[in-house]
Amino acid sequence: MTTAEAGHVTGTQDKNYNIIWFVEACLSNALRLETYIGDAEREGDTVLAEFFRKAQADSRKGAEQGKELLRQRLGS
Repeated sequence: MTTAEAGHVTGTQDKNYNIIWFVEACLSNALRLETYIGDAEREGDTVLAEFFRKAQADSRKGAEQGKELLRQRLGS
C-alpha cells in the first residue's frame, strides 16, 4: 500500500517540496559539473569542457528559476 505524503509528515506541501528538491538538484549538479569541467580541461578537451560549462549554466538557470518560483509561492 502506497500513501502519498502531502505535507502531513514534512510540513511542506508536495508541490513546494518538489520545487525545493529541484533547486537543490540543480545546485548540486552545477557543483558536480565544476569537477567535470576541471577534468576535461586537465585532459585538454576544450570541446567537452565547453559542453559541461553550458550544462552548468543551464543548471544554474534552473536553480534561479526554481528559487524565484518558490519566492512567489511562499510570498517572500
